[in-house]
Amino acid sequence: MSAAPAASPTLAVALEAEDLRHRYGRRVGLERVSFSLAGPGAVAITGPNGSGKTTLLRLIAGLLRPTEGRTRLRVGDAEVPPAERRRWIGLATPDLAFYEELSVAENLSFAAEARGLAAPAQAVAETLERVELAVRGADRVAALSSGMKQRLRLAFALLHRPAVLLLDEAGSHLDEAGRRLVNRVVAAARREALVLIATNDERETGLGDQRIELRGRGLGDPA
Repeated sequence: MSAAPAASPTLAVALEAEDLRHRYGRRVGLERVSFSLAGPGAVAITGPNGSGKTTLLRLIAGLLRPTEGRTRLRVGDAEVPPAERRRWIGLATPDLAFYEELSVAENLSFAAEARGLAAPAQAVAETLERVELAVRGADRVAALSSGMKQRLRLAFALLHRPAVLLLDEAGSHLDEAGRRLVNRVVAAARREALVLIATNDERETGLGDQRIELRGRGLGDPA
C-alpha cells in the first residue's frame, strides 16, 4: 500500500459544484447549488435543518453520488475523482462511530494503517496532541464523554493532514474549552487546507471567510 499524501502549505485547492442536487428516493436531500471555492482558507455552510448541509459534505467527500450536477476537486495541478477523494479529504461528522472496546490510540492507529500513512505511530501521537487527547490515548473509547468523542472525531479527520477538511457540526457536545479547541484547529488548518464548516452556530460561521447558504425546503418535502 502506498503512503497517503500529506497536505502542503503551498498546495492550491480548487473545489467547484455545478448545478449540484441530491434526492433520497422521492425526497429532497439537497436543492440545486453551484459554487466555486479556492483554498487554503475557510468557508461556512449554513441553512435550515434538513436543507442539505450534511448531504453536501458527503457529496464533496465522494461518499454520495449526486442525483444531478457534479463536483470537481483539484489539488495542486491534478483533478481528484470522487473515488479517490478519501486520500485528500478529512471528514468529521456526528455519526462517525468507533470501536468502543479499543482505546483512543488503537482506534486512530487502525485508521492510520488503513490509510497507509508512512509513520502511523507518529501521526497518531501528533494528532492526539493537536486535539488535546494525548492523556486519554490509553483509555477505552467506551469510557469517553460525548465531548471527548467529538474531539476524537476531529482527530480522525485531521490524522492524514488533508488538503480539504470537512467539519459537520464541529462544536457538537463540546464545552467552552472544546469550542476554543475547534477555533484553534480551524485557524491552523485553514493555513494549509480548504476547510468547510457546516453549522448554524454563529460562533462557528464566523470562522469562515465566505459563506454558502443553503435555502432548500429540506428532506421532508417531495422532489
